[in-house]
Amino acid sequence: MALILHTGQGNKNAYKALIAAEYASVQVQYAPNFEFGVSNKTPQFLAMNPLGKVPVLETPHGPVFESNAIARYVARSKDDTTLFGSSLIEYAQVEQWIDFSSFEIDSNIQKWYYPRVGYGTYLPPAEEAAIAGVKRALTALNTHLASNTYLVGHSVTLADIIMISNLYLGFTKVLVKTFTSEFPHVERYFWTLVNQPNFRKILGQAKQTEAVPPVQSAKKPAQPKESKPKEAKKVAEKPKEPEVEEEAPKPKPKNPLDLLPPSKMVLDEWKRLYSNTKTNFREVAIKGFWDMYDPEGYSLWFCDYKYQDENTVSFVTLNKVGGFLQRMDLARKYAFGKMLIIGSEPPFKVKGLWLFRGQEIPKFVMEECYDMELYEWTKVDISDEAQKERVSQMIEDFEPFEGEALLDAKCFK
Repeated sequence: MALILHTGQGNKNAYKALIAAEYASVQVQYAPNFEFGVSNKTPQFLAMNPLGKVPVLETPHGPVFESNAIARYVARSKDDTTLFGSSLIEYAQVEQWIDFSSFEIDSNIQKWYYPRVGYGTYLPPAEEAAIAGVKRALTALNTHLASNTYLVGHSVTLADIIMISNLYLGFTKVLVKTFTSEFPHVERYFWTLVNQPNFRKILGQAKQTEAVPPVQSAKKPAQPKESKPKEAKKVAEKPKEPEVEEEAPKPKPKNPLDLLPPSKMVLDEWKRLYSNTKTNFREVAIKGFWDMYDPEGYSLWFCDYKYQDENTVSFVTLNKVGGFLQRMDLARKYAFGKMLIIGSEPPFKVKGLWLFRGQEIPKFVMEECYDMELYEWTKVDISDEAQKERVSQMIEDFEPFEGEALLDAKCFK
């Protein structure tokens, strides 16, 4: 007996079960004549899922709702399945990546995409948080895939099926090439799997979106049809008439750092000194830094990457730091930084030194650059000669640094 999937075609949450069915050689069919908004309001459907949500899988043993649970049921319908790995630890890792895909990737992609197309209220701060969440998740996924073809083991598991189904919405709706190019291993993984026969049979030929959709007004429930179609059309278009968004733009509020008292330290002068000093760096640039430094107008901070054990591949670690510095561009007017990648063999250590305007790490940096939370931040006490010397060594790219060779050193200026 075929399993019956109650949902409309094109539901990305249904893809999970349908792709799993291809790998498990299980027959799954769409419920005939399903109409969303009608079929899922019937007493028969509500008896299977009282919330009226799709998809729902009708099985010989009873109904199953929630798309991940449906995919699990389908994947386990055959005893010889390898979709959950081949050991207890692989089973746990499959479940781990299913949760990661749902809570870190799918949730944030939906929060980014659906308000833009009118399903929910569009709030710029909420979108910024969602984008930061997507970047944080893809950074972690990219690191894992740098040394793994699949999420678990050496073949497709249910974790890959659910991950690709969730990434499919992102790649085809909001994740443009300029966004995903920062995560090359995720790109390789996505395009490899969507072009495997069992994926392609369900998804068709995937095409990456060329633009993030423009913001639309919130969609409203469909209204009953009027006897005069032309009048109904006018009512539907009425929300487009207000021109509130066409008002002259208001002056952009000043950054709070621009309102601080003047400082004797001119950041651009220090950056020029750093860039132009080619010899006698300790005597010229380091001495010049401490002569310029204004502890009342600026503060110094050490940062240490929280997950050093993950830094097992040199080029991935270097790309991680490079991406962080790119995203710090918003602070270029107010900051100077040095990032050291330390060690001659993995795991490599990532440590940094940052000079910020003001006495705290700027709030807008903490809020808008998601990488900040990946580091432990410690304010430098320049009255401590050991800390002061450590600052000098980090600016200088002193080697060996704390007894270890430098793999690389990157500057933000």
